[in-house]
Amino acid sequence: MTRELRIGASSLLSRDTTRAVIPIFLLAGILATTLLVSGLASAIPPAGYGQPGGEFDITLSRVPVADRAAAKALKPPFEPTPEILAEGKAIFLGRGTCFQCHGPEGKGDGGAAKVLPIQPRDFTNPRFDKVRTPGEMMWVLKNGSLGQTGQIPGTGMLPIVGQFLNEEDGWKVLLYERSLGEVSK
Repeated sequence: MTRELRIGASSLLSRDTTRAVIPIFLLAGILATTLLVSGLASAIPPAGYGQPGGEFDITLSRVPVADRAAAKALKPPFEPTPEILAEGKAIFLGRGTCFQCHGPEGKGDGGAAKVLPIQPRDFTNPRFDKVRTPGEMMWVLKNGSLGQTGQIPGTGMLPIVGQFLNEEDGWKVLLYERSLGEVSK
């Protein structure tokens, strides 16, 4: 028996088909966004943009100034317990398709990273957790990183929460991602 999943208002895909189709949609969207953004930003790319092997300045927020205070104030609805982190990891490596760009270990070296103008976020970088809040990360999961600030170009990160994941699963994923950068004590 095949379970059906409603995508949009009219199309139906089997659960097995959805597993294959969602990564294809994500990769196609990332590529289209990258081409659009690189075309728009090609006149004067910021320093470091498009250079292989480096993520863009982690101190620059992806959240527009008008939304930043509210985003920073957002807190996860639960603590990062071992169970929550295990669920987040399963989503990261599975239906969330995060590993496609961020790599299976969250280092920003996934297979799709090769088509992006800058390296995807390296979640193993302990500095990242110090400069970005969980709320800012949720904003990016909901809105993508498409250059909305007007200060820095987009990364190709598409909106995930509300499209492919619900908000609860988004929190689990970002708590898992943040755990990758924790320094052992």
